[in-house]
Amino acid sequence: MATDGKRFRLRRLSVAGDGKYLFVPLDHSVSDGPVVRRSGWDDLIRAIVAGGADAVIVHKGRARTIAPELLGRCSLIVHLSAGTIHASDTNAKVLVGDVEEAVRLGADAVSVHVNIGSDTEAKQLADLGAVAEACDSWNMPLLAMIYPRGPRIKDPHDPKLLSHVVNIAVDLGADLVKTTSSNPVDRMAEVVESCPLPILCAGGPADGANPVAYGASLMLAGCAGLAIGRRIFTAPQPAPLVARLAAVVHASPVQTTEPRSKLQTGAA
Repeated sequence: MATDGKRFRLRRLSVAGDGKYLFVPLDHSVSDGPVVRRSGWDDLIRAIVAGGADAVIVHKGRARTIAPELLGRCSLIVHLSAGTIHASDTNAKVLVGDVEEAVRLGADAVSVHVNIGSDTEAKQLADLGAVAEACDSWNMPLLAMIYPRGPRIKDPHDPKLLSHVVNIAVDLGADLVKTTSSNPVDRMAEVVESCPLPILCAGGPADGANPVAYGASLMLAGCAGLAIGRRIFTAPQPAPLVARLAAVVHASPVQTTEPRSKLQTGAA
């Protein structure tokens, strides 16, 4: 059971207080390269906050570049895992931060990445368990970003496989879980039914289809939220897109115009 401190922080992660979440991951700067030019960083954060995102996810060093007044009611999640596209094993993740550092930075939560089916799965699972223990000590919520990725994974969008993956996060002590979506999207209902934790779906349509319609389908399937990064920070105008996604997540009226047949899965 969550302590009062953890419950307070979990409450702050949902701006509307409805237990629904729109998180904007910006940790791609370690894995893939800069998400925006130096001069555009503050403007990107302002746009994300103005659009109504519940939290941004960044690494510890990047967190130091965010002025507290820029975030307003938007929460800060510090990501503790890292790996790059240049590694011999791009599915490998290592811990590069800890919960105490995140507390000192004023974080409302931390996140850890685990790739189930990767060659380093065992180490990543051990890291998740260790961070979960530290989170309990510090009353810090833990978001597990857990995906079926690696040489032994045939279909990363299989609902049965996703149900297994999200329940690993439950058993190892996470408070929230982020994963990829099923294909078709509406079968996420099976994954949600299997898991006692709130599930956030990563990414957006891989084929360029409307991310708002994609998000609406996932919320209808019972997901607790969305974690969309790349589609937001590469958008010509991030704030309006964030606002439409926030409306979908928090059940405000919003128009989605993409036909259901175009809704495909994707990654953050």
